[in-house]
Order: sequence, then C-alpha cells, then structure tokens
Amino acid sequence: MLGPGRGLRRARLDEIQCHQASEGWAVAATVDRGELAHQVGTGLRTVGATERRQIRIDMRTVKAADLANILGLVWLTPQMDRLFVEGASGRRAFLDRILYGFDPGHAQRMAAYQKAMRERNRLLKTRAGEARWLGALEDGMAENGVAVAASRRQWCARLGAAAALLEAPFPVPVLALQGGVEQLLDDRPALAAEEAFRKVLADNRRRDTEAGGATFGPHRSDLQVWHRANEMPAAQCSTGEQKALLIGLVLATARLMAAEGSGTPLLLLDEIAAHLDETRRHALYHAILALGAQAWLTGTDRHLFDGLSGTAQFFDVQNGALTPAE
Repeated sequence: MLGPGRGLRRARLDEIQCHQASEGWAVAATVDRGELAHQVGTGLRTVGATERRQIRIDMRTVKAADLANILGLVWLTPQMDRLFVEGASGRRAFLDRILYGFDPGHAQRMAAYQKAMRERNRLLKTRAGEARWLGALEDGMAENGVAVAASRRQWCARLGAAAALLEAPFPVPVLALQGGVEQLLDDRPALAAEEAFRKVLADNRRRDTEAGGATFGPHRSDLQVWHRANEMPAAQCSTGEQKALLIGLVLATARLMAAEGSGTPLLLLDEIAAHLDETRRHALYHAILALGAQAWLTGTDRHLFDGLSGTAQFFDVQNGALTPAE
C-alpha cells in the first residue's frame, strides 16, 4: 500500500480492513534513501458515508502517484503465474508498475490519459456532436498517450539489454511492445506521432461510439515476451519456464533500477519458492543477496527458505499477528 495503485491483489479499500475492526486502517513506514529519510503513510479515511484512501508523505497529503517518487516496488504473486497466457491488461499493468520505479512521472501521465479517455467515452455516448470539447479531450489523450508509449518503448529496450545479462538457471527473456501508438513512433518523432494519434481519434469517433470506448491507444498495447534460448513465445513455454522468465524480469528490473541511480527497489515475492527446484531457489536467493535489496518473501513451508538461514529474518503470521520465528 506504500506504492501507487491498489496493491498486490487490487483489493477494495473496505476489503483491506481487519474483519474484527470497527473502523479504518492505516499503514506507515520510514523510507530510508541514504541521505534522505521520508515518513510515508496511507490509510482509510471515512468522511460521512464516503470512504477514501488518504496518503501522506512527510506529513503532507499527496496523490497516490507521488508515492512513486519515494519508493520503488516490484512484486510477484501466484496470480501472476498466468501473466503470459491471459489478457494483455495484466501485462500492461505489470509493465507500468515497473515503469513507476524508473519514471515517477509515468503514473501521472497514465492517470491524465485515462481521465481524458473516460471523459471522451462519456461525451461520445451522451453528446457526440460536441466537436470542440471532443477535440480538447483528444489533444490530452494524444499528448499523454504518446508520452506513455514512448516511456514504455524506452523501458523495454533498456530492460531487454539488462535481461540479456541474466545468468543460468534463469532464462533470458526477449521483450517487444506491440500497439498502434508504438507503431506511430517507429518512423516519426513524438510531435508527429501526437498529430497522427489525434487524427485517428477524430476519425474513429463513430466507431468508438458504437464500441463503447476508444479502440486505439496505449490502453490496448501489449507486452510480448519470448524465451530466447527456445525461440518460443512465453505463452507456449512450460509453467516452470514461465515462472523462471517472470523471476528473471524482476531480477533484471531491480539491477537496472540500481544501476541507473533510482535505487534498488523493494522486492515483494509471494510464494516465490513453491514451484522452483532447488537449483533455481538457491540461484534466486544468491541473486537477491547480491542485489542488496530489501526483499520480503512469503511461503507456507519453512524448509523452502533454508538457503536463507543466517542471512534473513524469519517471522510467523498467525491470527493477524506477526512474531519472530524460532
């Protein structure tokens, strides 16, 4: 909850609250960034009948996107094991969440693009003849949408180069970004791509009205991943290979963030060891220790973490309480 977005499971605010509690919840932490330390907190605030999330950094109330300036987070959960075989939306979310750690402004541009798109969708549905108003919204979509696509393309290139340096037993992933706006950027500068995007949006007004939403834009892009050694799309790889590809992407991301000066991210790895063989488990633990990152690993079988004995803190979670493990 200390990063932009809705957390690991995209839970509603009321779902996060402890069942026995009668009112809201809060999470707070000190984020140490070397020479600087920040007090960060977030929680559920009830105003009348309305529940909303409140976020503060150093006692100032801020927006969720501002959290990306303070703390980089990268996570894996069991639900993400199907990232390569399910819809493109999950891969876009994975891509954008990582990008927040490289480019905090990406979250703000995404929010601005999505707001303009929602307003355009609503206007097409109710007052499609408002050409001037539609044009203003499409200007915002084009400007922010091209910036979003350009950041994604740049990240894919840099991360692909970092992933190429991964060592066995983790496979090397090959990345590509597929989408209409990305294609516009293939052969023209950003300003020309913005103009082309505006034209597509204007031309598509009738089509988008019938479809119930914008049919062209970075909200429809897809992250394509291949297994380099096998020369196969990740979706066609075995379950174990897909898991290893995901872990490789996380490790490459953490190394790249550390190398580029944005700081090694916090790693949140839920049930990470459950489906790894002993060789890959030990390779993962070695890579995490080499990064010097703060990593949180969860699991139900203690013996799977024996490779971290003496180098990690162990805790038990039972009945809502956290206690040091014996």
